[in-house]
Amino acid sequence: MVLTALRGAVGFLSRLPVGRSATAWEAFGARPVAFPLAGWLLGGLVATTTLLPGPAATRGLALVAAVYLLTGPTHADGVADLGDAAAVHGAPAERRTVLRDSDLGAGGALALAVVVGGLFTAGMALASVPTLIAVVLVVASEVAAKTAMATLVCLGTATHEGLASALTATTTARDLPPVVVAAAPAAVLAWLAGGATSPAPTVSAATGAVWPVVGVTSAAFLAAGVVVVGLLWLARDRLGGVNGDVFGAANELTRVLAIHTGVVVWTLG
Repeated sequence: MVLTALRGAVGFLSRLPVGRSATAWEAFGARPVAFPLAGWLLGGLVATTTLLPGPAATRGLALVAAVYLLTGPTHADGVADLGDAAAVHGAPAERRTVLRDSDLGAGGALALAVVVGGLFTAGMALASVPTLIAVVLVVASEVAAKTAMATLVCLGTATHEGLASALTATTTARDLPPVVVAAAPAAVLAWLAGGATSPAPTVSAATGAVWPVVGVTSAAFLAAGVVVVGLLWLARDRLGGVNGDVFGAANELTRVLAIHTGVVVWTLG
């Protein structure tokens, strides 16, 4: 059933022609662990853009194109809707009304521009780090993005009947440990990549050798934690609960923040 759930996750999280059956969807909805497992696959596919030759701007554009050709605009639409809702001054019910409105307002346009622009500049920034580190950061950021979504599914309460309620109704905080276990190898992968591109640590060179490894290892998941905490607060305090737009925004925001954080930590180290 885990494989069936993984197919359902890939079908839900991407445009790949798999996992579109009712059985796959039901298995996915009952197993949040499928989120990070799908992140490994999708991250590996997107990471191929870091191997392309050319200037940084071209690689940035390639990353944006790869992400949205592979995953489609659904999650980005969540960013736009959440941006519009966040700009509303009123009660949670008013913000939920804006979430359901298909029109794009100033808040949504600004949020979408920041996320897409952030992804473009993230692709440019990846050109400044070793290729292996760039590959690992893209994979880890995708796993972290899906882990953020799964965490919200496990901890959130849906505002109304729909996608969010279908995912949260059968899950609890007890489903979160398997999610963490499925995502944790991304941290090990980053550590191995850091060790392959840094000299062996010595007493005199400990900061230069170890700090980038530790930073790249933790950057994606630190970003996921920040996004989850922020969106849980926003959902509970401003919206009255989570919905599909919150899940989509978690995915997009974590991806961008994870890559930038990893590149900054590597560069400063």
